[in-house]
Amino acid sequence: MAVLNVYKLDGSQNGTIEIKDEIFSITPNVSVMHEVLTAELAEDRQGSASTKNRAAVSGGGKKPFRQKGTGRARQGSTRAPHMVGGGVVHGPKPRSFEKKINKKVRKLALKSALATRFQAGNIVVIDEYSLEVPKTKSFVEFSKALDMVSNKKLFVINDLVEDKDYNLFLSVRNIKDTQILLPNEISVYWLLKSEKLVITKEALLSLEEVLA
Repeated sequence: MAVLNVYKLDGSQNGTIEIKDEIFSITPNVSVMHEVLTAELAEDRQGSASTKNRAAVSGGGKKPFRQKGTGRARQGSTRAPHMVGGGVVHGPKPRSFEKKINKKVRKLALKSALATRFQAGNIVVIDEYSLEVPKTKSFVEFSKALDMVSNKKLFVINDLVEDKDYNLFLSVRNIKDTQILLPNEISVYWLLKSEKLVITKEALLSLEEVLA
């Protein structure tokens, strides 16, 4: 069984933790990760773009000029698509871009993304990080101690109800290139976008319970 080092808030090592091979030691499935990533990006699209066709634009009730004798092509409305101020042909309408992904496929994609981060040595487990009050400087120093100041970081905490997790959230939320999520919010997009995954010991156990 693979292991990860566990670190304290001051950057010192605080033992190790065993992690499940069926999650972190699998061969990452790139095609599945791509499929789920595409779906996640599609789900974030608002799909609110809209245009008016010739029936929806105002005006155009009167025939612009008489049918014959002008030498011009006959016209029935100034709101035809080829006229200035006319309706739009085949324009976008509000719709959902959601793409159906099976649960097992999404689960495999998450496991593959986690395995990618683990096999590259980019997962950091943190324990004993309790603070009486939020303090961003503590986590900046933590990043310096582990030489990941310049990396894009994803923090995963277990539960915002706990004071230590909530103070962690308040401490890191305004650090540059840092995102913070709960285990049930983790996605392939954020795992691949972030260079370092910093996860609390409790959040790691919760994640393993769901994905194993």
